[in-house]
Amino acid sequence: MQKADKRVLIIGGGVTGMTTAWALLDAGYSVTIMSDRWASMSDRITSQIAGALWEYPPAVCGRHTDKVSILKSKKWCMTSYRVFEKLQKILPERELPDHGIRMRMSNFFFDKPIEQTEDEYEKMVEISTIPEIRGFKRDANLVKEHAVNQKAGVVDSYQHIAPAIDTDSYMTWLRFIVACKGAQFVTDRVDGDLLAQEEELLEEFDAQAIIQCTGLSGAELAGDESVYPLRGALIRVVNDGSKFPKVTEALVVAHDYAKRDEDGGIVFIVPRNDRTLILGGLAQPHKADLDLTLDSPEIRRMRDRCNRFVPGLENADYDPEAPLVQGLRPFRGKNVRVERELRRKEDGSFSKIIHSYGQGGAGFTLSFGCAGDVLALLEEAEAGVAPKST
Repeated sequence: MQKADKRVLIIGGGVTGMTTAWALLDAGYSVTIMSDRWASMSDRITSQIAGALWEYPPAVCGRHTDKVSILKSKKWCMTSYRVFEKLQKILPERELPDHGIRMRMSNFFFDKPIEQTEDEYEKMVEISTIPEIRGFKRDANLVKEHAVNQKAGVVDSYQHIAPAIDTDSYMTWLRFIVACKGAQFVTDRVDGDLLAQEEELLEEFDAQAIIQCTGLSGAELAGDESVYPLRGALIRVVNDGSKFPKVTEALVVAHDYAKRDEDGGIVFIVPRNDRTLILGGLAQPHKADLDLTLDSPEIRRMRDRCNRFVPGLENADYDPEAPLVQGLRPFRGKNVRVERELRRKEDGSFSKIIHSYGQGGAGFTLSFGCAGDVLALLEEAEAGVAPKST
């Protein structure tokens, strides 16, 4: 049987599921994507809420708990970096539909010399040695160059060019791309343990394998009790230069985790596109209610942190279409899971389920790398190789 005759069912229509579909379609598989919701401007999905600034691990939002995980994430993120940069080059901004990818100078600020924080220093040194990551410079004077408020308390900084994604444009474009490549879309959902329904789903969709990319729903579908939400929110303001100097570069303050406030908050200021600036960030573990407003205490504190960092930002007008967006990042206690189902089916045979979830706040950063590993796992399963824990 040729690959084109093999259909794969992907469950999940976010950035992880859609990017995985792209990888499998390019490898010659037929693909059906199932999701109960798709990207839209009226009811944004989690992937559209993401900050979507590419970042080399360990990321500002979320930490890894073991060295194996962080090594994998470094590989995955560099795969994505190369793809995003290539797409931005071959499909210029004037092309329609716009993919929303911009290669922006990104600045990371610290409240003490970077050498005093071991993992941040190691991260900076690695970035400086990777040829693909362009524009690296470590210079404390970046604080003055960006007119950062001296009361913000930052004393050290470095910068490099990184992909920054307009998530609304990108998710619309991504679905367009996978549709053009031949993907089929089914608006539906699966509840309960996926393993118990595997044979039924394979038969219903005439599929040879199932790829589970549902984020938080991995708790239920994969029987993974370690999955938990990390609530996040972003304020959107008008970035046209009329009320404050237009921000064209990303500005991030990487506070020590021990110094983060009650919201797990950081300073995250990133141009979303030529019109909109997003302000963050918020990181509230095990908070699953999407009931925040601009008057919520944690949102007020988030805005104040950003206002204190960039003089004049307090004058910014809210984006009239979407002043506040919020969502739940899918984290798990054992880090990102890109792995075949380890449990066997009732008859003792190997499952044909592959999981890719738990990317947390790094879905875009890891997307193409994780998709490549899913493809490798699928080919491994087809070869009859037994699944192994990663």
